[in-house]
Amino acid sequence: MRAGIVILPEDRWWAAEPKWRAAEEYGFDHAWTYDHLGWRSLVDGPWFSAVPTLTAAATVTSTIRLGTFVASPVFRHPVPFMRELITLDDIADGRLLLGIGAGGLGYDNHVMVGGEPTPKQRSDRLAEFVEALDGLLRTDNFDYSGDYYQAAGARNLPGPVQRPRMPFVIAANGPRNMRLAARFGGWVTTGHPADSQDEWWQGVGELAARFDGIVVEHDRGAETVPRYLNLDSAPVFSLTSVGAFTDAAGRAAELGFTDIVVHWPRSTGPYAGRETVLEQVVSDVLPGLRNSA
Repeated sequence: MRAGIVILPEDRWWAAEPKWRAAEEYGFDHAWTYDHLGWRSLVDGPWFSAVPTLTAAATVTSTIRLGTFVASPVFRHPVPFMRELITLDDIADGRLLLGIGAGGLGYDNHVMVGGEPTPKQRSDRLAEFVEALDGLLRTDNFDYSGDYYQAAGARNLPGPVQRPRMPFVIAANGPRNMRLAARFGGWVTTGHPADSQDEWWQGVGELAARFDGIVVEHDRGAETVPRYLNLDSAPVFSLTSVGAFTDAAGRAAELGFTDIVVHWPRSTGPYAGRETVLEQVVSDVLPGLRNSA
């Protein structure tokens, strides 16, 4: 099993840089940052843009994979985003992972359009965003016509370092978006909101079983589809203790997840915790995860 860590884009670079360097030195397989204009309870605080943050991270690391957790169509158009991704993949020398989601409800939507789209509108928009990006990254002189996005003769030279494009990891908790993930790349889930750990894990298990069936429908071998689980969507922060992390990683493995993702501990919520726990997990638990892969 592979493990990744999210570093929220809230610190000035002098404070953020050591975290990105440490994520690689600690042996994490991938490191991520959020792609929002502002996020939930942190919307009134400092916040930086995802692509420049990942670009800076690419220049101070050399082996760890870097990604958006997850890129949002709420404030992005596929054509200029394609150019940013090709540039970032070049600077990272082919280490980019592209997490993509429908875009959370809340601040991003309100500041851009003054309201919330319906669930159908969010899924429709995500499908177009993924389809258009897939074509734009793979094909030079690409045309696309949808209800949300248009492209006419879009050039993409020199193209991504990774061919035919960087891996997509698509966030999905519902069957329609799961089918999108099975069609275009890997799958990442947050599970469903729950009041207890057991309830949350039960829901994750149901989602994993559903996704297994969808993968079969798309004639993709189960071993070819990466499955990522955001451990910190559970009621208990995964880095509360070494035991909490070890238990969560074990449960994820039993459910067939290939990758788990945690968050760098913060001094206050969300993700409040101690970096000493992170360091102990790195020294005592991560080597065992890698050896079991």
